[in-house]
Amino acid sequence: MPAGGQRRGLPQGSHLCWLLCFFTLKLCQAEAPVRAEQLSVSTSNLPCWLVEEFVVAEECAQCSNFQAKTTPECGSTGYVEKITCSSSKRSEFKSCRSALMEQHLFWKFEGAIVGVALVFACLVIVRQRQLDRKALEKVRKQIESI
Repeated sequence: MPAGGQRRGLPQGSHLCWLLCFFTLKLCQAEAPVRAEQLSVSTSNLPCWLVEEFVVAEECAQCSNFQAKTTPECGSTGYVEKITCSSSKRSEFKSCRSALMEQHLFWKFEGAIVGVALVFACLVIVRQRQLDRKALEKVRKQIESI
């Protein structure tokens, strides 16, 4: 306890912790009614493929310019597949991810990783050479002083 027998309060880090806890609780309380409203939404507003079985009528394909402007499902990935729901017999479009698109993304990622690895390998080599020079200079100085 500090001099005078009074407790001065929590350390500065604890204030930050309590502040973060308070905001987290407020955020969770603010989101709770939204989640309850989402649960009360009827299934008629949902796409049929979320609530029932479906069959893929047309495989995943890139959206045409017209589809990209008129079909909201094209917006997220640029690819759609046409599906038919089993019980309601409705035909709808569903956003999908193309295997070709995934392959391109994979190779871009791999290229970036190899590039970063090469940069750091060069940095390691340069640093090692610097350290070798310093060690060699120290040895020379010790030999010259003898």
